[in-house]
Amino acid sequence: MTAAGLARSVGGTPRREMTLLIVLGAVGAGLALLTTRQAWAYVQTAAPKPLPAGVTAESGQTLAPAVSALAVAALATLAAVLATRRMLRRIAGIVLAGFGAGIAVAVSAGISPADVLAAASGSAAAEAGNGASTTGGTAGTSGAPLQGFPSHVVFASFPWRPIAVAGAAAVIVAGVLVTWRASRLPVMSGRYERPARAVPDAPPAERTKRAELVSSAALWESLSRGEDPTSPGRDRDSSA
Repeated sequence: MTAAGLARSVGGTPRREMTLLIVLGAVGAGLALLTTRQAWAYVQTAAPKPLPAGVTAESGQTLAPAVSALAVAALATLAAVLATRRMLRRIAGIVLAGFGAGIAVAVSAGISPADVLAAASGSAAAEAGNGASTTGGTAGTSGAPLQGFPSHVVFASFPWRPIAVAGAAAVIVAGVLVTWRASRLPVMSGRYERPARAVPDAPPAERTKRAELVSSAALWESLSRGEDPTSPGRDRDSSA
């Protein structure tokens, strides 16, 4: 589907369009972030008996840390889309699409068995520094291959890496549409602006009292100037 077709499909009110674009970008970034928490590869170590075989899992966060960082940045950019308008919103849309492209590149980058073994060793060193055991593990945990024995790397990135790519595509589409439709999308602050409060009219009795006070003040001012407030000529001057 082209960008124009997608824009027509999410059409309707500008507020509804904004909501759908924000949800699209948030779902895409959320999917990419979720997949980094899953195991993308396993390190299997065969050891002679009676030693147990070691199986450790390496997540996408360990093998491709840029994916989660870019996904978090994309979520932050969505907040900027809500808070900006016009040109700044177009810039935010371009940045959002750039983060989506970065996620796609990071997910699609090749990961070799050597990269997995290096990540497993790094995780083991970190756990050893915390006093954790690194002589083995189970699926879904991080550990180190048994030292001195051959290890075999098994990639299990399906379906996580394709899902991350799909999430990246959603972020890119959201960014492109925000850039294109920036002038149409509503501004968040406009929804919460307080309407101008109308000053209520004073009741008739209050208006009469105010008129009497004004009349009394004018009378005393004329007396202080030495004028006779009862003079007919004063009334003609006032009317003139």
